[in-house]
Amino acid sequence: MTVPYLCSRRHWLHSSSFGLAGIAAAMLLNEEGLLAEEGPPRMAKPDLEPRVFDLTPKQPNFEPKAKAMISMFMIGGPSQIDMFDPKPELVKLDGKEFPGEVQYDNPAQASRMVMGPQWPFAPRGQSGTEMSDLIPHMAEIADEMTLIRSMQTNVNNHFPSMYALITGMGVPGRASLGSWLTYGLGSVSQELPAFVALTHPWGLPVNAGDNWSNGSLPSIYQGTVVRPKEPRILNLDPPDHLRGAAQAAQLDFLKRFNAAHLEQHPSENDLAARMASYELAAKMQLAAKEAFDISKETEETHRMYGIDQDVTRDYGTRCLIARRLVERGVRFVQIFNNGQSWDHHDSIISQLPARCKEIDRPAMALVKDLKQRGLLDTTIVHWGGEMGRLPVIQVPPGGNAKEKVGRDHNTFGFSQWVAGGGFKAGYCHGKTDEFSHRAIEGVIQHHEWLATVLHQFGLDHSKLRYKSGAQEFSLVQSPTARVATELLA
Repeated sequence: MTVPYLCSRRHWLHSSSFGLAGIAAAMLLNEEGLLAEEGPPRMAKPDLEPRVFDLTPKQPNFEPKAKAMISMFMIGGPSQIDMFDPKPELVKLDGKEFPGEVQYDNPAQASRMVMGPQWPFAPRGQSGTEMSDLIPHMAEIADEMTLIRSMQTNVNNHFPSMYALITGMGVPGRASLGSWLTYGLGSVSQELPAFVALTHPWGLPVNAGDNWSNGSLPSIYQGTVVRPKEPRILNLDPPDHLRGAAQAAQLDFLKRFNAAHLEQHPSENDLAARMASYELAAKMQLAAKEAFDISKETEETHRMYGIDQDVTRDYGTRCLIARRLVERGVRFVQIFNNGQSWDHHDSIISQLPARCKEIDRPAMALVKDLKQRGLLDTTIVHWGGEMGRLPVIQVPPGGNAKEKVGRDHNTFGFSQWVAGGGFKAGYCHGKTDEFSHRAIEGVIQHHEWLATVLHQFGLDHSKLRYKSGAQEFSLVQSPTARVATELLA
């Protein structure tokens, strides 16, 4: 005769841990002095009323300069030496032994042979900011940008440096900048997502969803991923038999059913977020299609973004969609490359120009287009990666022929630029040493960068907090963080 199956061992242990056996075990451990000591008293007081999380517009701490942000994030580490940070000393030392100390990330393929900038620099615009011939179109907007040549994260690898710049700390699991902005300010549009991630047709960026994660914030603040091809958002249209009144009745039933459940479980933020996503999806059926449809833009606009050319068509399309989204009230848009395609440990001579050709014209067009529409003053446009490159060659397994070598990581002094949103125009900030290895003047740490962005949106980084139980979270946790007012107009 077989004994009927009652429960698993795991289920029995789980259920009994809250019974007499669990209490007895705790008593015995306490008597033996093996029970963990009590921690400090919990500082967070319970909420007297359930908190409500939504995307309705919120009041900032003070008058903002910016209402929206578009971040062109170049994952992998664009070479500041070859694009933004001219160093005459490196030109002289090209091919010779490096005279100082180098902090490598990959010592196995390291060398001390200097590789100077491989493309000439020239002053650009009325500001005279020197930029490389690799990026002639971005050079056209030199008078609109603040070029920061002294960025640092000091965590010399991709993942932690990306986390630092996007989430405030070099560890996974935290909420991204876009999520914090939508948590603090909500969204102007109630028919489009507040935070949109535009991904590359060749694949997702490294760290994938961590780049648009809500972390410990309620799920409603997670970024919405938009596909690089049609349909931009899957399952947006209902099947034919559910269109019109049938869909409206179904959504009304779901809303009433979920609302009744939420009333019994008021702390279930994920449920509240799902309910909000149902409502948003219904509104997006018309609004999103219109926002993603660039066919009504003029031929001149298409040419300006490079949509008429194969090499720039994808990035130009996504930059144009980003402009259309912020124009319609989206708070934060981030445009990603695939993988870490700016990570040029080898073949930098051929690979870096290829990446620049893809993004140079569209990035220029985005800034010019926003300006001519009167949107640049209230929109922050950001361009940059999580690191730069070293001034010496990295020798790959294929040998040290010029066409095969690359550059190793450098998070101790790299470049990025920002335009609009109350930042200075035609301004070059900071300085690296004579080898473009380490920032030595006007250093901007990642937490200062994030505090400054929040400030432009009217948010005090020291007050933007989220409490969950006994824990309190923030985007900027460094006690030394400051707003870099020297970057601001």
